[in-house]
Amino acid sequence: MFLTDRKLERRISELQEYRYRDVKHLERFAVAEETQGVVNPKLPESFEGWDELCVGETWKGRDRFLWMHREIEIPAEWAGKKVLGIFDYGNTGAGNNSGFESMFYLNGEMYQGVDVNHKEVFFKEEHVGKVLDVTFRLWSGLEGGGVPTPQEHKIARADLAWLDEQVDDLYYMAQMIWETLKELSEYDPIQHDLRKALDKAFHCIDWSESGSEAFYESVHEADTVLNDAIDGMDKNSLVNIRCVGHTHIDVAWLWRLKHTREKCSRSFATVLRLMEQYPEYIFLQTQPQLYEYVKEEFPDLYAKIKERVAEGRWEADGAMWVEADCNLTSGESLTRQILIGSKFIKDEFGTDVEYLWLPDVFGYSWALPQILKKAGIDMFMTTKISWNQYNRMPHDTFKWKGIDGSEVLTHFITTPEPWNEPGSWFYTYNGKLIPKTVKGCWDAYSEKQMNKDLLISYGFGDGGGGVNRDMLECRRRIDKIPGLPNLKTSTAGEYFRDLKETVKNTDQYVNTWDGELYLEYHRGTYTSQGYNKRMNRKMELLYRRVEWLAVLDALKKKDINAARQEELTTGWKHILTDQFHDIIPGSSIHEVYEDSRKDYEYIEGIAREVENGAIADITEAKNDHYTVFNASGWSRDEIIAVPEDREGIYRDANGNELASQQAGDVTYVAVKNVPAMGAEEIVFEEKKTEENEAKFTISGKDIETPYYSISLNAYGQITRLYDKTFDKEVVPAGERANVLQIFEDKPIDNDAWDIDIFYQEKMREITDLTKFEVTECGALQMKIRMEWSYMNSTICQDMVLYSTSRRIDFATTVDYHEKHQLLKAAFPVNIRSTYGTYDVQYGNVRRPNHWNTSWDQARFESVAHRWADLSERNYGVSLLNDCKYGHDIKDNIMRITLLKAATHPDHLADQGMHTFTYALLPHEGDFVEGNVVQEAYALNDPMQVVGGSLNLDMESFVTFNNDQIELDAVKKSEDGQYIVIRFHEFAGSAQKVTMTPGFAFDSWAECDLRERPISEFSKEKEITMELHAYEIKTVLVKL
Repeated sequence: MFLTDRKLERRISELQEYRYRDVKHLERFAVAEETQGVVNPKLPESFEGWDELCVGETWKGRDRFLWMHREIEIPAEWAGKKVLGIFDYGNTGAGNNSGFESMFYLNGEMYQGVDVNHKEVFFKEEHVGKVLDVTFRLWSGLEGGGVPTPQEHKIARADLAWLDEQVDDLYYMAQMIWETLKELSEYDPIQHDLRKALDKAFHCIDWSESGSEAFYESVHEADTVLNDAIDGMDKNSLVNIRCVGHTHIDVAWLWRLKHTREKCSRSFATVLRLMEQYPEYIFLQTQPQLYEYVKEEFPDLYAKIKERVAEGRWEADGAMWVEADCNLTSGESLTRQILIGSKFIKDEFGTDVEYLWLPDVFGYSWALPQILKKAGIDMFMTTKISWNQYNRMPHDTFKWKGIDGSEVLTHFITTPEPWNEPGSWFYTYNGKLIPKTVKGCWDAYSEKQMNKDLLISYGFGDGGGGVNRDMLECRRRIDKIPGLPNLKTSTAGEYFRDLKETVKNTDQYVNTWDGELYLEYHRGTYTSQGYNKRMNRKMELLYRRVEWLAVLDALKKKDINAARQEELTTGWKHILTDQFHDIIPGSSIHEVYEDSRKDYEYIEGIAREVENGAIADITEAKNDHYTVFNASGWSRDEIIAVPEDREGIYRDANGNELASQQAGDVTYVAVKNVPAMGAEEIVFEEKKTEENEAKFTISGKDIETPYYSISLNAYGQITRLYDKTFDKEVVPAGERANVLQIFEDKPIDNDAWDIDIFYQEKMREITDLTKFEVTECGALQMKIRMEWSYMNSTICQDMVLYSTSRRIDFATTVDYHEKHQLLKAAFPVNIRSTYGTYDVQYGNVRRPNHWNTSWDQARFESVAHRWADLSERNYGVSLLNDCKYGHDIKDNIMRITLLKAATHPDHLADQGMHTFTYALLPHEGDFVEGNVVQEAYALNDPMQVVGGSLNLDMESFVTFNNDQIELDAVKKSEDGQYIVIRFHEFAGSAQKVTMTPGFAFDSWAECDLRERPISEFSKEKEITMELHAYEIKTVLVKL
């Protein structure tokens, strides 16, 4: 009747500005463009000749920096008061950026960040009565994706004032109570008590002369009345919410890596300033890469951070070097994320990581629980799975069982966004501390009977900024207000330790999730920015091989220190940074990918230098001699490409002539039994040779190979693929394979991130075949070149058939100039199965190839690394690739996603040249019997051929007595003391494995993924271990 709630809303809003007393307007600033081009520029010392910018005026630019300077005198009569500046330089132009960002310098020293969410700057008592030198470094920002656009900013406000602390207290208390009223039921008596207390307090305020001394006395009285009323109410909530301050800083996204360094400085300086004002404030920052940036660029700031860490008020944890994508990164990369990330935290801060913190990553590999457990981490936190498109995850605290059976406790932070509708299951890691989110965290939580203690990560994030004063003040009030959960500050580590105890001691059933944590969203990230994904795969493999060569070099020199792991670890850090969850997924602005191209050149340069040095040491220059390196854990037969165009023959070390085929400036040579983790020497003899009989024939578009009969149609599509060995028609009658399909790709939201299920409604085939010719045909292989034209793009593909391998390769180059068009290659196969098998980190997973349930349907696009397989018991077909990740298998149709061309946030995404190879592998039995893993490895990492004679004392660095073991890493340990050997079981079967090093050593011990021994060192020269399905094992070898 009396419109009480609406009245109170207006009165509270009106009160906000009255907190600032005796306001003095700072009308003018001297300004000049900052052009030093560095992250931490020198402050200007002279301001002569600078322009003037006044409040109310605007400036504009794109990625531009502006110095703003003036002197400020704080009146001496303000002694004993909280003096502050209020600054608002918000943008007035269009754009998706979050507003202005600036660094505030006081008397020549970095003081704090000032941005759209942190407009207050509090001065210290020592500044009162003095003239202060004030400088801002203001960043224009970027447009937030899309076509580059200048941003316009208005100098909206620049004031000096002192804070009336009682008015401030009343404002926050009243605001929190008013918001609480909306969250409580009208049937809850506390709602009525709160409304009554708030209304009674505001009756005390005399608005007749707003701003007068009498007005302020009445406001102070209202504050006392309201606090007395709240203190007189019993707050006996059984729900305890712990909150940790945090700022989620995307290492790159709508800004570049260099901008992230600046964001760190602003955000962290603000944290330190707020910690001086609020002794209860505890802050968490993950991602050691950010700390390294600050250490390099802002050493004084970094020293202060270390002091706060030592006090226990700044928490450094989270495990990974960056919050990495977990779909696209290899198993070894995930291991290195934790190895290098945890080592940095230990070395710099003296603490061990306790949990994996990945709030914003686009899905979580089934390999993660094992990786975590074998790294000594038993706790995992995320929020992103709540973004599922179709199905709500049924649990928020549960045991996540990994691919090998390892379990880690997993917890979803359930903080809602303030604008969430009732029933929404979308949670956030950038929490706000208001009644709706604090109460909503509990309301949304699914394990209420087991656990009544929850965690909120609060602070502005994505682009940094973090906690502001509003949040800290709101927390204090919420913790007092009845009807809401208790709200205390805590470290995340303390919360997770207590949660583990709660789960351990509960008498309630604790749910287990046994499978991937597939995100039903952002499926386009498996494909966007194809160049980056290719380079990531190539660099992961290059560093794997070079680390092994570096160890061989050290063994040759009998000095473990000679293995140049320190240089490679530097390169690894860059690989890991480029795996951040907005870089490698393809969801960043154009400049990020310009930077990453340069970074991959740097990464490759480091590895090539180490590689060349090692090869020079372990081979000798010798004309017409070549060394073939096999970096895999299996002995290999393979067709290699020797850089030799002279006519002649090749012999192995025993003098046996090897089959060869000359092709332009290279000669293909079929080598056999190249030792596992070893090398084979071959010798060229220049002589006249008789042309070897070709093993292939072609008539029109009908092809015969030793393995297959193949027919192509006029479009270059496969209409028949008959497997001679197994008397099997691989392609069903009437179907066509290697069909290049184009789909309209216009997702509802999130252009680069998403592929929506309706993409399948509009498809066309690429059929304009403009070239078909046989370019190679000999004893070892046949190559058929086909070219297609499509709209503004061209596709050139070499179909490669082998006489010694069942693989059919499609080596492809695309000059792509389409937008919002998704390119796939489709292969209908004559296989009946209800699941496909997909290669993932340290193993493989089965996924349904039907849409029986909404969970099945949601996986209409999923990720695989090197291969995806569809098999019956005695026969199957695999689709291999050397740098692609997006796949879909529906019924008997296998498809690989090749290109996606979004226009936001990168308006030029995937335009231009792309090179990749995919391959079809019909095979006997399932993927194990069909040697799919070995063939996929060969496609991805062909044996390396270098000139010269091998100069090593071993045949194999290491051998295994079991072909179902894949070797993942050989390296010098990060502490420089050991050789590290890592391998895993890939068939999904328990195995007893004997590993035999081919070099002399003192002793060995099993270790965890952080290279810490977990067994006693043994002198046994054969290393025998039992592995369960998909288990990873790591061994330290002491020379």
